[in-house]
Amino acid sequence: MHTERKQKRAPRKVKAIRLTDALDLMELLKGKVEQCASDLSSVNAGIKQHITAPVPGYSVARALTESAAVESKVFQCAEDLAALNAAISEGIVESKALKLELSDSRADLSESQAELSHSQAAEQKAQHLAYHDAVTGLPNRILFDDRLNHALAQAERHGWRTVIMFIDLDKFKRINDSYGHDIGDKALHTIGQRLQASVRAGDTVSRRGGDEFVYLMLEAKDDVTIEKLALKIMETIAESFEIDNISLTLKASIGIAIYPQDAQSAEELLKYADTAMYKAKQSNKGHLLFSQLTQAHWRPQIVVGSVRSEYLDAPRQQQD
Repeated sequence: MHTERKQKRAPRKVKAIRLTDALDLMELLKGKVEQCASDLSSVNAGIKQHITAPVPGYSVARALTESAAVESKVFQCAEDLAALNAAISEGIVESKALKLELSDSRADLSESQAELSHSQAAEQKAQHLAYHDAVTGLPNRILFDDRLNHALAQAERHGWRTVIMFIDLDKFKRINDSYGHDIGDKALHTIGQRLQASVRAGDTVSRRGGDEFVYLMLEAKDDVTIEKLALKIMETIAESFEIDNISLTLKASIGIAIYPQDAQSAEELLKYADTAMYKAKQSNKGHLLFSQLTQAHWRPQIVVGSVRSEYLDAPRQQQD
């Protein structure tokens, strides 16, 4: 009878269950099974006692009915336990699938992060190349001009003096002609690093092109400070160095223009610094302030170390 009743029940739909919930249900079913076992034991004990020594008023039929009810509960617990086991199995399968999916997602995320990092690095590299010289790594003309315009705006607002030094390497073409452009590029890179190390923090050194560099000096105090720094730059450049077992020595000519006394715009400041550099190179004076070109006579020459710091006593038109 119990078998027929069990077969008539519709099969339960198996649904995955969390392991924590499964443990709670397992404890609940354990309690029900223990209660059923206790009830069934009591019924069987009553029946055995009645058979051994009949008890007045005891009904065997009632005892059998109670036994059948207990057995039905036991079957119910068994079905619930089977369903719970199936749900646990399904939960384990889903958990494994979820872990696999999570692992794949992490792999995809890691790949995406790597691609993003590579893309960002490529973008940063492209931005760096757009604003820096490929040979020296210094700011290029675009970045320098932008900083110069910003510096002049700040100088006008705060009453600062801003300086442009136009730096040209003397007879640099001989290096390219004698040793090739690869050695020449390495020499330019060395000079660029020296210039960068020689200037103050916040100032800007840029390669203008070829063997020409420009230096933007912010908040210059006086001409003495400016010329001292020009001398330092020249002496730094003049130190010999070696590239691929080739010993090289370079000298530089520097032209200096100052805002606001020499020019009011970035274009004029660069032009006048270039003009002063050309005059310094032409007359072999080392460095020259543009303001010196407007004087009627140049001051006597004074040699400081190995670098000339002042000018020959001759009218400007004769020097041209």
